[in-house]
Amino acid sequence: MGEAKRRQHTGAPSNKSVKEQRQQRLFWGIGITVVIAVIALVLYLVTPGAGPTGQLPAASGDRFPAELDQYGVQRGDPDAPVVVREFADYQCPACASFASQTHERLLEQYIDTGKVRLVFFEMPLRQHRNAIPAAMAARCAGDQGSYWDMQQTLFDRQSRWSNSNDPINVFTGYGEDLGLNTQRLERCLRNERRLEDVEASLNVAQQLRVAATPTVLVDSTRLSVTNWEQLSGVIERQLQAGD
Repeated sequence: MGEAKRRQHTGAPSNKSVKEQRQQRLFWGIGITVVIAVIALVLYLVTPGAGPTGQLPAASGDRFPAELDQYGVQRGDPDAPVVVREFADYQCPACASFASQTHERLLEQYIDTGKVRLVFFEMPLRQHRNAIPAAMAARCAGDQGSYWDMQQTLFDRQSRWSNSNDPINVFTGYGEDLGLNTQRLERCLRNERRLEDVEASLNVAQQLRVAATPTVLVDSTRLSVTNWEQLSGVIERQLQAGD
């Protein structure tokens, strides 16, 4: 009896049929593996501080001189268990990028929940001609209770005012958009009433030898990479250490 007739007689599957079944099982196995990998990646990205702890900078044993916080602008519960300190230049593109990626999430997940206090230090760099006026604009807006609103506006519209020859006029317009008293804002800017505050903040950065913007510290631990994953990862580590 031939092989083909034998398979018909016994009902045994052909070699071709067995091969197709094996290919189908292989394809299904690959598909399931891909789906699991995608789900794991999504969970990795959305979980604060996900990833190996070894990727986080080593915790610093040094104490940040907390008395210097008075020269920055603070946000959040004064008794929050973790303090995030950010040194930034309003005209620095990397600072604007970091702000757009992290500030809102930091506010919602950690500051508004009482877990983190933020101290923001203006650090205008010498090569950025409009960095000091921008910092003063934020401080002057702060006199009307709108420091953080002006901060977000300055970062969001950075490319529009960075090369302006009349930044004060531009910033006064931003104040109008925010519903501020623009005459008061403009007087504050033209009279440089908040220049000493900005210079005091810059002096803190110089005293601590902060060399680049943005520089971010969680308590006394300086981030090696300024992104949300590392920021939230170190915050979570500090919160767990304090339990």
